[in-house]
Amino acid sequence: MLAKFFIDRPVLAWVISIVIVLLGGIAAVLLPIAEYPEIAPPVVRVTAFYPGASPEVLADSVAGPIEQQVIGVENMLYMSSQCNSDGSYMLDVTFELGTDANEAQVLLQNRVTTSEPQLPEEVTALGVMVKKRSPDILLVVNVVSDDDPDTGKPYFDQLYLSNYSTIYMRDVLAKVEGVGDTSLFGQMDYSMRIWLDPSKLASRSLTAGDVAAALREQNVQVAAGQLGAPPVPAGQEFQLILSSQGRLVEPKQFEEIILRTGSTGEVTYLRDVARVELGAKSLASLSRLNGRPSAGIAIYQLPGSNALETAERVKSTMKRLEARFPRGLKYVIAYDTTPFITESVHEVFKTLRDAIILVALVVLLFLQDWKSLVLPLIDVGVSLVGTFAILLLMGFSLNNLTLFGLVLAIGIVVDDAIVVLENIERWLEKGVSVREATIGAMGEITGPILAITLVLSSVFLPSAFLGGITGQFFRQFALTISVSMIISAINAMTMTPARASSVFGGREHSGDGPHDPHAGKEALPWWSFAILGGALAVMLLKPMALGMMGMQAGEHDAAEATLLDSLKRGLITAIVFLVGAIPLGLVGRKLIHPVNHALAEFFGVFNKIFDAITASYGRWTSRVLRIGIVSMILYVGLVGLTIYGFQKVPGGFVPGQDRGYLLVNVALPDAASAERTMQVVEKAEKIIRETPGVADTI
Repeated sequence: MLAKFFIDRPVLAWVISIVIVLLGGIAAVLLPIAEYPEIAPPVVRVTAFYPGASPEVLADSVAGPIEQQVIGVENMLYMSSQCNSDGSYMLDVTFELGTDANEAQVLLQNRVTTSEPQLPEEVTALGVMVKKRSPDILLVVNVVSDDDPDTGKPYFDQLYLSNYSTIYMRDVLAKVEGVGDTSLFGQMDYSMRIWLDPSKLASRSLTAGDVAAALREQNVQVAAGQLGAPPVPAGQEFQLILSSQGRLVEPKQFEEIILRTGSTGEVTYLRDVARVELGAKSLASLSRLNGRPSAGIAIYQLPGSNALETAERVKSTMKRLEARFPRGLKYVIAYDTTPFITESVHEVFKTLRDAIILVALVVLLFLQDWKSLVLPLIDVGVSLVGTFAILLLMGFSLNNLTLFGLVLAIGIVVDDAIVVLENIERWLEKGVSVREATIGAMGEITGPILAITLVLSSVFLPSAFLGGITGQFFRQFALTISVSMIISAINAMTMTPARASSVFGGREHSGDGPHDPHAGKEALPWWSFAILGGALAVMLLKPMALGMMGMQAGEHDAAEATLLDSLKRGLITAIVFLVGAIPLGLVGRKLIHPVNHALAEFFGVFNKIFDAITASYGRWTSRVLRIGIVSMILYVGLVGLTIYGFQKVPGGFVPGQDRGYLLVNVALPDAASAERTMQVVEKAEKIIRETPGVADTI
């Protein structure tokens, strides 16, 4: 018998439990944290830019060739594209659930590469990018300008903010671990704008194409060659590389571009037919924060990464970049989805903690012995922590569903250890030794424990095989419960019997006189006072101790916390715990006997009341069984009430949740100008900002 093998080798049982806990603890640190499982199909975006092209030209010359090659790529569900008036083209390709995002990106990249020979030269010169990313924005970093106290106007306009964000921030944030992609709201990069005068062009028989050709010919970086390169006459001592001005950077330099030289020697310069200025590359989009100009960098999470850790890395990177900001420039993170995720997961962890405490109190109330309490708690701990290792192997995350699965599993897995303990205690009442009682008890209940585990698993496991988004959503919930129950059953049939000797070692029947079922029982150990004192000290005194050491109490920035900082916090916590544990532990050694005596009296009264309730329940049950038709009527009525409730209760995928932000979309008639759109947006912003409770508007 497997149980007998571990009963004879208790050290091996402890080692296996410790290994399971270690593996689960390591996995818990490595598991990504998210609000829900990854249910969105993988999305890969293709972006291209054709300067000056209209949406119609983009659709014909860029979208057509790319989409002809992309259509039919393996595992593709659908695709959607946008051809914008600023010359940008975006194609989002959505793949089937379960498709590896990296593989999808490679497949799409190969298709796009095949289409590049059919694209205009201007498009291929700027590059066609293929990136995978989460479809939802993780957070938005808004760069804004303070007001100059002398003029009362902002230090920087939106053009400067956008250009600064593009040059100094966007690429740095895109390299942060866990970031899949970035996009810039209100992008207005610096560009040389050339305003042509049609009448002057016509008078000189020039066209816009002639101007564009002259720009391409005369605004280009070239290699000017070398001086003193071999072969040279003997005695040449230096070899110099020549550099010439190629790319033009100033408006005056562009004004000197020669468009035409007449037969009589007259020269037509660009300044003769156009006005040249340094301005925004595109004025098609604007970005504002609380009614002020801003540049917003949207951060998209890399699929499979940890949302909380990615957000912390982005915030840490922004703090480093802020040190190099010019005077009057600052950043604000007004839109951030991670606080909701943090609070949501934190609340589930609190529920998990409260569930363990309640289970411990209930077990103590009925078993009335702290040693009998420790064994089920060890079983719960090994089962729950060991589940983390399986979650990591299966590619799951710590989210609301997996954590709720663990909360539900607590009440299930604790039953296995309690069944083992109760049956061993029943055998001890026969007067046999602990070893014989354990072997006999396990021989009786190994089959039932296995059957219970299989029956409960058969309830949850089918949910793991549901298809579509629903199956993807609930698969982690079902497998979390099933895995924890299986680990608990294995633990109860192998390692729990081996640990039973330490629980029942002081309660063997000596053979003299009748067996006392309460002999050797002790409600609380003296060191429980020490643990209580230490916990209270950490709760009450730790914030004060951290403040005295110049450290911030409460949650700290995990991305910025150094190893030394973490060690300091751990040392302070340990010292504060000892400050409360030592004195209360000494008090506990003095008070433990009267406290246990009082608890024994309470348990005696509780047992009498519970026995009376049990006897009354037995009598009522026997009476009801005599009139089975009544039971069947009640049963059918409850089933009918359940069906009625299913029909009346409204359904939904997930409950509605207040995430702390509201999205407002404004749609204007076709061909509405940017100025008209901005006027409508300003009115909407004013109404929203005047609403009580609104913190920011983007």
